[in-house]
Amino acid sequence: MSLEVASRHLSPGVPRLSSIRTAILSSSVSRQAGGIFPAVRALSRSLIDSGCDVRVFGGDDAYSSKDLDKWGETPVTVLPTVGPRAFGFQRGLMSALSAYRPDLLHVQGLWMYPSMAAVRWGAGKKPYLVSPHGMLDSWAVRNSAWKKRLARLLYENAHLNAAACLHASCASEYESIRTYGLRNPVAIIPYGVDLPSDTYDWGQPDWKYLLPDQSKVLLFIGRIHPKKGLNHLLYAWARVKQESPSAAKPWRLVIAGWEGTHQKDLEQLSGTLGLSESIHFVGPQFDQQNAMSLNRADAFILPSLSEGMPMAVLEAWCYRLPVLMTPQCNLPEGFVAKAAIDMSPEAASIAIALRKLFDMTDLERRAMGDSGRRLVEERFSWPTVAASMRSVYSWVLGRGPMPACVTSK
Repeated sequence: MSLEVASRHLSPGVPRLSSIRTAILSSSVSRQAGGIFPAVRALSRSLIDSGCDVRVFGGDDAYSSKDLDKWGETPVTVLPTVGPRAFGFQRGLMSALSAYRPDLLHVQGLWMYPSMAAVRWGAGKKPYLVSPHGMLDSWAVRNSAWKKRLARLLYENAHLNAAACLHASCASEYESIRTYGLRNPVAIIPYGVDLPSDTYDWGQPDWKYLLPDQSKVLLFIGRIHPKKGLNHLLYAWARVKQESPSAAKPWRLVIAGWEGTHQKDLEQLSGTLGLSESIHFVGPQFDQQNAMSLNRADAFILPSLSEGMPMAVLEAWCYRLPVLMTPQCNLPEGFVAKAAIDMSPEAASIAIALRKLFDMTDLERRAMGDSGRRLVEERFSWPTVAASMRSVYSWVLGRGPMPACVTSK
């Protein structure tokens, strides 16, 4: 894929505001990046709306061509990925950055080529920020530990230590950054979410035919990965089906996501536990299908062992869904606002949370979902997030004071 073909530019009719010239680096600009994809896409759009001059750079993959139009008017440059996919070397990235001449870089994620590119770019005393997206949480650092030890020695520690500022999406991620040993300034800024219309007719998801009439749906949407704790959820589901059959009878667990190797293990476990009739694996849900799935659901669950800030939970609250989640989801304000049921990422605790959900009345579940919607409206709007991020950019470049969201402690 040539650089010229893969680049997206603002149309002539869209004015550029004089502002900070920002290059956003990601391993991928498609759904392959998981939750980073919608977060970076929305952040870029909101930064442009706030007056920043933004271009996104990422490596090509199986979904790049399909997902490029989802960036709208945000300028995107997709570069050929060469060599091992796990490292994601982007051929021509340094030349593309030189041509764009950004004031600063903002790196999204860790452990891949954008980290090394930022070190090379920053060697000229040019500032950059890093958003780890939960990749410094203790569980994430331990996962594939030997590969990460090698990456730390070769480039990642140099990348992190030289950053002008690190970005934490929540207090827990800030603590993970400090526990890792980093002493850079940290900006604590949550991610945002777009609110759907309450009056729009979303229609029905393509998996609706799998459900008996009058079924209630507990929905999971995300990567099908061991860190999501879905194996514990299946054991908990089996326990509740056995111990509280009448309460569990109307409920179906719908697991929507991608990354097939772990899904095969979960499907086998579901069959072994005798759950095939009440658990449905429905594959990835993107865009309209994602909206339809959330609109059809009666509740949402995320039993994760490790997260940065889970966009899936924020989206579930947007659709007024009660949420079951672990403290590792790093959204404690959800528990305070009574928008979520607390549980640990292990089967016994998840089973207790499931029973609480099943024993609630429809009115009680609706009230919990409404609390989540209010929380998102008040604290997680994209214009607010973009304004905070732009103030950090200005400070890093010496064009403004240190924002209140930044701490050097």
